Amino acid sequence: MLATMLIVMIILLFLGFPMMIPIFVASIIAVLFFLPVDPSFLAQQMINGISSFELLAVPLFIFAADIMSSGKTSKRLLDFVGAFVGHIRGGYAITTAATCTLFGSISGSTQATVVAIGRPMRERLLKVGYKDSSAIALIINASDVALLIPPSIGMIIYALSAPRVSLGDLFIAGIGPGILVLSLFVIYSYIHARIFNIPLGEKLPWRMRGKFTVKALLPLGFPVIIIGGIYLGYFSPTEAAGVSVLYALILEVLIFKTIKIRDISKIALSTGLVTAAVFILVAAGQAFAYVIARARIPQMLSETVLGNDPSALYVLLIVAIFFFVGCMFVDPIVVILILTPIFYPAAIAAGVDPIHLGIVIVFQAALGSATPPFGVDIFTASAVFNKSYLDVIKGTPPYIIMLLIAAVLIILFEEISLFLL
Repeated sequence: MLATMLIVMIILLFLGFPMMIPIFVASIIAVLFFLPVDPSFLAQQMINGISSFELLAVPLFIFAADIMSSGKTSKRLLDFVGAFVGHIRGGYAITTAATCTLFGSISGSTQATVVAIGRPMRERLLKVGYKDSSAIALIINASDVALLIPPSIGMIIYALSAPRVSLGDLFIAGIGPGILVLSLFVIYSYIHARIFNIPLGEKLPWRMRGKFTVKALLPLGFPVIIIGGIYLGYFSPTEAAGVSVLYALILEVLIFKTIKIRDISKIALSTGLVTAAVFILVAAGQAFAYVIARARIPQMLSETVLGNDPSALYVLLIVAIFFFVGCMFVDPIVVILILTPIFYPAAIAAGVDPIHLGIVIVFQAALGSATPPFGVDIFTASAVFNKSYLDVIKGTPPYIIMLLIAAVLIILFEEISLFLL
């Protein structure tokens, strides 16, 4: 049965069908020919898959990110970070990495971060002497931090796929890995700038720094509200998403006045299109997860790949490999939806903390989404910057190596993820 499902999915993918079609068709074929299940039960599973209260956070965070991408939030964050680090060696690259981290803590989306931060920072990086390939590679990989820190859409999908996992705890656990990756990028940016003699930026007087800080105070309220509100128990992650939309509208429409009331419908339409695609993927993934669970595929794969009594470290390494390779070819949401139900039971049985497992999975999804041949962020950058595929991936190897180092550290030392819990 599994071989038939894989063959069907591969054929449909090569024919150009969007990912939700191969997943759903493979599930239908399994039910019709291999499992004693009423096909109408798949429809019930699909509805159950998108009926979760936590899933409401996805369109709300996407809407908030779209509002801010259309306004001046990203520029204010860039000016704020650049005012303090732009004058040091590698300052422009450090500004890019730090601002991607800050914007990721607002949007939760790697693609939104590439668009919002990538466009203005690429121009600044090129002006001070960075190669285009290096600038684009930095933007792509720094944007992946958005999947690691709250409000990560990848974490929301993992919480839906893994039973009895607190989304709030996942959000808090992502802060440590996000800081680790940012630190590695900062160190590399400094060394790279010294080697290639990148000129220093202008050192701004404290009066100007104060001015940019004041302008950035309100945008910096986003991560404070989201992380602080969840951590202190004032609201759930889904409620935090609703608050972030309200906060974004107040900032961009009433205070900054960069968005008109009539523009909100266009932004909402864009959010609706993205949300529809995500929800269809989640629904198809839920049907697929039911089929593989009914066919006992997780147990068979566990016995074949993991053996009878695997250690927690061995399970995490296998999980990391499967998710990394999968996200090199397929959208991370799809990979998380399909593979989490397969590996979750074996990981828990081996003694892996479910929160730590989620961080490892989401980190591999972030790493794979920026890795050739088909990482989704590569194609996003190619479209945004109007560059060829080869031009986009040319400068990525150093960042992939750094992310792999971070992945190993996160797997070996779970305290990196769990120290705030």
